[in-house]
Amino acid sequence: MFIRSLRSALYLPLVAAGLLVTGVLAQTFAQDDPPPEAALAAVDARWHASLEAFAAADRRQAPQPGGVLFLGSSSIRLWSDLETSFADQPVVINRGFGGSQLLDCVQLVNRLVLPYKPRMVVLYAGENDIAEGATPQQVLERFIAFVQAVRAELPDSRIAFVSIKPSPLRAGLMPSVRETNDLIRIYSQTEPQLDFIDVYSLMLDASGQPRAELFTDDRLHLNAEGYALWQRVIATRLKA
Repeated sequence: MFIRSLRSALYLPLVAAGLLVTGVLAQTFAQDDPPPEAALAAVDARWHASLEAFAAADRRQAPQPGGVLFLGSSSIRLWSDLETSFADQPVVINRGFGGSQLLDCVQLVNRLVLPYKPRMVVLYAGENDIAEGATPQQVLERFIAFVQAVRAELPDSRIAFVSIKPSPLRAGLMPSVRETNDLIRIYSQTEPQLDFIDVYSLMLDASGQPRAELFTDDRLHLNAEGYALWQRVIATRLKA
């Protein structure tokens, strides 16, 4: 019933409208209307240290085009052995910046995605958006804005959305997380260049609760066992 109502109430209108994004995002990130300088300045100030670190790494050794770019919040940033975890890929780039939202990924797409010309973007974002009060529909709109921004310049690049994880610390947000994952999964099924990677269901125990053994003591970030699970699931999709 949920899926049927979703398709009629949300998905079909999006397609009919040419996947237009409503609200502030549509005004700010339409393809022919770049983000205002003031908005970008505010974003840059917040992530200045991360952006400078990325720029310094690029100056030391610029990644070759055609790689796999991992982008998103602290779950990506803290993946310390990310490159070796996917050693079968010729080029792996970690551009995670802790505390970021999907909204930040949209605003920084020109700096964190487009210059690298990746063949695939693996995105983990949206959990912090929900924690900060965004609705599932708003997170979907932000993801659509991200997809549109990438496709405008890199139409052949694939985008894989890693489902939002069920963090024990944020167990109260799980209904919103599930709805967001469902919205993005259905949207991804309609676009040939999109992929939805489900880690959420594998991180639940038999009673449907988050598997605490996959998380560090803060009950929010992944431990080695959690990253090993992610690696197994994501690796199979990179080969597809």
